[in-house]
Amino acid sequence: MCHACVIENVKADMMSRRSLFTGAAAAGVAAVAMGAASARPALAQSGGRIVDLTHAWDETFPTFDGKPGITYEEAVNFDQSGYQLWKLTIFEHSGTHIDAPLHFSKDGKSVAEIEPEQLMCPLCVVDISAKAKDDANAMVEAADIEAWVSANGEIPAGALVAMHSGWAAKLGTPEFRNDAAGNFAFPGFAQSATDLLAGMNVAGIGVDSLSLDPGNSADFAVHKSWLSSGHYGIEALAGLDQLPAKGATIFVGAPKHKRGTGGPARVMAVV
Repeated sequence: MCHACVIENVKADMMSRRSLFTGAAAAGVAAVAMGAASARPALAQSGGRIVDLTHAWDETFPTFDGKPGITYEEAVNFDQSGYQLWKLTIFEHSGTHIDAPLHFSKDGKSVAEIEPEQLMCPLCVVDISAKAKDDANAMVEAADIEAWVSANGEIPAGALVAMHSGWAAKLGTPEFRNDAAGNFAFPGFAQSATDLLAGMNVAGIGVDSLSLDPGNSADFAVHKSWLSSGHYGIEALAGLDQLPAKGATIFVGAPKHKRGTGGPARVMAVV
């Protein structure tokens, strides 16, 4: 369950109100700490900064197979009917989107079956932008996770761990997807890192590039191991450079279509 950051925010808010410094207030804080349902409403009242981690998306957004991830067909014309409506054809894995376990496992959870508690959780940002400048296929490796823990403390159970490689800034250029020779080239996670995170009970991982695996991956090792073990991933995140390494709460607005292997998502963070 992903409640640690919420609970801490509620505690801080209560401590700032001197009128609550009574025995009853102390008991109330303890009750909030014990119940996620009581903690959740505080998020809506947060005075924190909101960062949109979602790219705007249309038929020009890069996709893995090079085909448009969304196409538009006019269904109702405003001049003719007084309102307007598009018919959309969408590929699930395009734009900023979620990969559900079903994407790489025959009987895994669909996107509609991912528990809400896993979609609103602490966000930990691992910055590998320095090594990604020298290596387009740089990876978040186990050593990077260990270094993050050494610098920031333990990763909360139920957190989402996101890779910040600086790749979001390349969107709109060929380098977001390919190198000069036309080969896939973008950063991702190494299985050594995701195996370590699985042991920490992390709920999901995210990347600011096109795929959870690096561009030069020949076997989709992270997709296969991470998703098939019941976890989810977010691809093509934006705005990670605006967030601290720890302390933010992420909200993954995942679609809820039955049998979905994933789908475009509106992802935001509160700092």
